[in-house]
Amino acid sequence: MGLFSRFFSEFVDVIEWTDDTSNTMVSRFERYGNEIKYGAKLIVREAQFAVFVNEGEVADVLGPGTYELETKNLPVLTTLQNWHHGFESPFKAEVYFCNARRFTDLKWGTKQPLMLRDSEFGGLRIRAFGTYGVRITDALTFIREIVGTEGVFTTDEISSQLRNLITSRFATIIGGSNIPVLDMAANYDQLGEFLTTRIAPEFGEYGLELTRILVENISLPPKVSEALDKRTSMGMTGNLDRYLQYQTGASMEAAAANPGGGASDGVGMGIGFAMANQMSDQMRGSGQVASPPPVPGTSQSVYHVVVDGEARGPYSVDLLKQQAASGALSADTLVWAPELVQWQAAGTVDALSSVWGDSNPTPPPIPS
Repeated sequence: MGLFSRFFSEFVDVIEWTDDTSNTMVSRFERYGNEIKYGAKLIVREAQFAVFVNEGEVADVLGPGTYELETKNLPVLTTLQNWHHGFESPFKAEVYFCNARRFTDLKWGTKQPLMLRDSEFGGLRIRAFGTYGVRITDALTFIREIVGTEGVFTTDEISSQLRNLITSRFATIIGGSNIPVLDMAANYDQLGEFLTTRIAPEFGEYGLELTRILVENISLPPKVSEALDKRTSMGMTGNLDRYLQYQTGASMEAAAANPGGGASDGVGMGIGFAMANQMSDQMRGSGQVASPPPVPGTSQSVYHVVVDGEARGPYSVDLLKQQAASGALSADTLVWAPELVQWQAAGTVDALSSVWGDSNPTPPPIPS
């Protein structure tokens, strides 16, 4: 640089900061030797603060506007007063620009599930997450408490601390709110407003304003959610008898789709008889009559059936027909009725010949 250019640069200087990022909170104006020229122009735009630090001490905090830097109105020593130093002042000054706009869409969330006591489900673990917004309101406090001497400071460098603060207070508030977990979705707005009011003073200690906290979701662990979905599904069926009939039909369909399933035959038969037994108990317990009583002077046989080594029943012949049609009852299945001396294969009982319709099952060999 020539002598004239260097001389001219001592008198022409513009200090300003334009930000093309979305997360920069503080930026230090970089100048060779941190020299502030006499008569330099300082431009502070809207949503900005300019903080002067002279010889390690804060000299002034300026809001939006254009300023001419002179010793008569700023406590900054310039090179014009020190020509005998060759235009290199031994006094150093720095300018920190603070972005005072609102920083939004910052994330918060629970790293680990929170334990709470629910009035309906007892002990539960929940997760929660959302967003929040902040902005710098006290530039001097923010630089002293958080930024220090960093040249560039972004939201990434403080978001972890703020997120932990929100999560900790959220756990305390939600644990003492006594809001049932099924009603939390209806209280997201109130929770967010209460969190904002409760935590704002702690953000103020950093020179920040907490503008808003939004609760986006409060969720249960996957297994608990699955159990809740099943409970909801059962509630939507309305009539228990119809639900049991639906389950029985689904089991029959699954058995028909896998006729050679081997072990699945016993499982399907067990499910079918269990469903039938539950339906019978339900009808007896509710006082409902599924069919007219037997005509006087006649008898209607009922049978017990061996399923997975256990006796089930009693079941009517009509119910056994349904089980035979679905494949849950076979000719080898052991049955017993009061008129039989001992357990017999169903295919050897004459009274059950109508169970298989017109087809005559091959009786199993009689053990010798």
